[in-house]
Amino acid sequence: GMERRRAPAAPPRYGRRRFWDTLYRREGAETREWLGGLSRFLPQLEPELRRSDRILVLGCGNSALSHDLHKLGYTDVTSIDFSPSCIMAMRARYAHCPSLRWAVMDIRSLAFPDASFDVVLEKGTLDVLMVEETDPWDVSPQAVASMHRVLAEVSRVLHPGGCFISITFAQPHFRKPHYAQEAFGWSLRHVACGDGDAGAFHYFLYIMRKGQPLDPCDVALGRRLHQPPPSPALTTPPAPPDDDEDYLLAIQL
Repeated sequence: GMERRRAPAAPPRYGRRRFWDTLYRREGAETREWLGGLSRFLPQLEPELRRSDRILVLGCGNSALSHDLHKLGYTDVTSIDFSPSCIMAMRARYAHCPSLRWAVMDIRSLAFPDASFDVVLEKGTLDVLMVEETDPWDVSPQAVASMHRVLAEVSRVLHPGGCFISITFAQPHFRKPHYAQEAFGWSLRHVACGDGDAGAFHYFLYIMRKGQPLDPCDVALGRRLHQPPPSPALTTPPAPPDDDEDYLLAIQL
């Protein structure tokens, strides 16, 4: 019969601060880009940004993203990560850019006042919340709850009219239900990015605009997230096409 394709279980270390701390200490100043550098998705990103935007980068890691934005003229950039050794290294590396701000913070509990950013940006950070999930068709209640907590915080710190931009390998079918919650008070759309080759691996930009309504189809999609999954006897979800790598594999170290 048709079997659900399961991604191999990833080691359960990505969510642990000690794992990241050790990694960043070992790598020192070397940058690591989970989903490629800024140039790959700048054409899709730039229309959403204004130079004067107050930008928050979630889970910055030792990516050059924040500094790349700064070089392009986005000078109000705050970057957070829950690894103290990462933030120390980034502060030191970019000490010559005093307008880049760095803070140790948990994305599930942001220490910023309401409506304090025009843009919240994340690249591959929310994927870490899903990395221990073995079946994308049936996400654990813990992962759903963690994702909801982070997104509620993102929504809270966003200014009305501001946007949350999420860059990820996660396909719309699996990721949109998490984002399409009316509680967050934002609209949702996505664009696929790739290198132009038909065979190139695509990733997605999800753009959520605070204070705009969700499309009714997305509302319906979001509601399904909190319903128990249908019994497998009644429905078998279609298997993803074989040439489509799982994003879990794409972000493994």
